[in-house]
Amino acid sequence: MNRLLQWLTPSASKPAPLERKNYLNSMIAFENGTSANWSSSDPGRLSREGFLKNPIVYRCIRMIGDAGASIPWQLVEEGEKLDQHPMLELLSKPNMRQSGSAFIEKIYGHLLVFGNAYLHVAMLDGTPRELHALAPDCVKVIAGTDGYPAAYEYQAGRTKQRFNVEDDERPILHLALANPVDEIFGHSPLAAAHMALDIHNAASTWNKSLLDNSARPSGALIYSSGAGDNLTDEQFTRLKQELEEGYGGAIRAGRPMVLEGGLDWKAMGYSPRDMDFMQAKNGASRDIALAFGIPPMLLGIPGDNTYSNYKEANRAFWTQTVLPLVKRTAASLGNWLGPQFGDNIKLEFNRETVEAIAPDMEKQWARIGSAEFLTDNEKREALGYGPIDD
Repeated sequence: MNRLLQWLTPSASKPAPLERKNYLNSMIAFENGTSANWSSSDPGRLSREGFLKNPIVYRCIRMIGDAGASIPWQLVEEGEKLDQHPMLELLSKPNMRQSGSAFIEKIYGHLLVFGNAYLHVAMLDGTPRELHALAPDCVKVIAGTDGYPAAYEYQAGRTKQRFNVEDDERPILHLALANPVDEIFGHSPLAAAHMALDIHNAASTWNKSLLDNSARPSGALIYSSGAGDNLTDEQFTRLKQELEEGYGGAIRAGRPMVLEGGLDWKAMGYSPRDMDFMQAKNGASRDIALAFGIPPMLLGIPGDNTYSNYKEANRAFWTQTVLPLVKRTAASLGNWLGPQFGDNIKLEFNRETVEAIAPDMEKQWARIGSAEFLTDNEKREALGYGPIDD
């Protein structure tokens, strides 16, 4: 700071400059924007800013995908459950690169990020041999004269392939989440959480900038050597550079400052609005979890008292989010692949393997088992089993 004070202190041998700028008399006008500056809602950008960068979005998608892929499939043919079947073998090993659980998890990920998932079946001698999940951002839907898809174009790199939709041949299965304003494309939870995602990412950026600025609020360096004696442009620029190089950044936090020659440091504290950014970040986290259907308690987000304990929150997660998604996926897969393997084949999921709803299953078994007005076959049918002779 001694070198800095040499040119800050007026010298008798050096004439004062003719032009001076009074920074205290300068005024800066701030205007509130008429609307918030939201980022683009492009699915590709949302996937990068959401799944790849935001921890809340990443955890939500992983939780739903892992939970849904952990439930095994089962086939029902004329009321009888089948443990072995070519269709089950195809779903357990859809292609040479993926296992069955990884394949299903990828489908759920596409639905949660893009709202759409596209499955392609490779046929050999009229029999389905492989299943592939196509990247939604590489698929183009070509509508027919009736407004419904007539073909799908898939482009990966320089390779482009077209799949026509015909009455007796449907090589592409288009899975889409509910979207009341579009007949073809689905609406993803990530798109619904677009604004909350921007708020959460902006709060993280604000916090990182605070840490880079020595993890403390900024202040003002006041120069008061005499009445009407202000800093010149050169002095102001050099002083600012000295402060940034000597005291800026997290690694210089706590470094003492030596002030001489009329210099005084005045710290500026946080306003209540500035200190409330963590609450805004937690609120954005809850909105993101709400869009994906995950109780905030399961994500460790503070301020959520919807459920009295973790067990109830986990049960709500399975019954309200995971199982409905798996059920609609099983129905679509069964309707698409079932005719290729025979008639009267229904694809379902094994509900009995879900530990979170085991108490509900026990109550259902006890309630139906104690119904004396039902026959044994009626009880078996109510529980999803086929009839037995005599």
